[in-house]
Amino acid sequence: MSVQPNLLIRRARIILPNGEMMVGDVLTSDRQIVEVAPEIVSTKPVTEIDAEGLTLLPGVIDPQVHFREPGLEHKEDLFTASCACAKGGVTSFLEMPNTRPLTTTQQALDDKLQRASHKCLVNYGFFIGATAENLPDLLSAHPTPGIKIFMGSMHGQLLVDQEGLLESIFAQGSRLIAVHAEDQARINQRRQEFAGIQDPAIHSQIQDNQAALLATQLALKLSQKYQRRLHILHMSTAEEAELLRQHKPSWVTAEVTPQHLLLNTSAYGEIGTLAQMNPPLRSPHDNEVLWQALRDGVIDFIATDHAPHTLEEKAQPYPNSPSGMPGVETSLAVMLTAAMAGKCTVAQVVNWMSKAVAVAYGIPNKGAIAPGYDADLVLVDLNTYHPVRREELLTKCRWSPFEGWNLTGWAVTTIVGGQIVYDKGQLNTEVRGQALSFV
Repeated sequence: MSVQPNLLIRRARIILPNGEMMVGDVLTSDRQIVEVAPEIVSTKPVTEIDAEGLTLLPGVIDPQVHFREPGLEHKEDLFTASCACAKGGVTSFLEMPNTRPLTTTQQALDDKLQRASHKCLVNYGFFIGATAENLPDLLSAHPTPGIKIFMGSMHGQLLVDQEGLLESIFAQGSRLIAVHAEDQARINQRRQEFAGIQDPAIHSQIQDNQAALLATQLALKLSQKYQRRLHILHMSTAEEAELLRQHKPSWVTAEVTPQHLLLNTSAYGEIGTLAQMNPPLRSPHDNEVLWQALRDGVIDFIATDHAPHTLEEKAQPYPNSPSGMPGVETSLAVMLTAAMAGKCTVAQVVNWMSKAVAVAYGIPNKGAIAPGYDADLVLVDLNTYHPVRREELLTKCRWSPFEGWNLTGWAVTTIVGGQIVYDKGQLNTEVRGQALSFV
């Protein structure tokens, strides 16, 4: 494995932990940041990066991805997904348990960790999935960021939609619980009502705002009853945002995806089943309420829910077309483009995509550019725009719902543990990330 000596990043526009910007230098050594200053003179051999005109951010931590390995590697695998991460400025990810076999035991968790240690160019962590029978595993699995519960939009063992079963999980232990909050009973009822309709736009009516709200209300009720740490994944509706605005305990967090902020039901007419995901895209009104909740801190951070399927799978007529879309490669540029358009600030994007994630999941030494923090960094160009092009994507599925969008803030250089993993279009596939720890 090729290992760079200490890195010295010069003349970058550095986004500091307090959100302010400083033009200066950053020195890394032994995987960590050792100095941040207007100018650094190093007495040791260094690899210098001239970052003049570029902006230096903490690497993105994507806290919800589906990388499909093991069992579904025709869609994506840990190597291809981590290459896409590196190109997108994502230096750490938290991956979900709906692989084959399911990640519901310590053995399955250990298998993923071992696979990642050999394949992943970036840092990694893996959720343990809840079933009706695996409570002992949920209490003892290690290391994991938390327990993933599919309250809806799932079938088989990972569907946990009965209140009694949910309560038994919330009542025992203290580990973070992350919920996919959709009410399966309402979804089943709506599927019968709209059976036979092949227009993919019906997906947003079948899995409607009410289905999301009912499940979030139940998760919030159980969290409050047991004062259990709860995280609400991919919040999609104005109703959920307003619920949290009124009733959000200090131990509850929530996330939103770029697609639920920037795409809506009009996308079905433009890209068909490529716009199909769970929970579905919503209305422009939902977009605006989610944006405001994010800016106000009601929603805490950003995740992509990167869930790739092949174009052949997506080409099947609804409802046989699978739900999900890729995102790790475009998320940072999408959000920085929104910042440049005045929807938010660059400092807010840094908080939502790095710092707030590290805080919520107790990931030490991540999410900020300061001495003692891990040297997971990304240099972006906020002066140049470039369109999303299918042929340039590194995700194995080779498509994006944002294809054709003209974006700024693309990663120029991505650094993982002080090692340059991506630079000006070139990957260093010898770099390996490390397993994340959670405190």
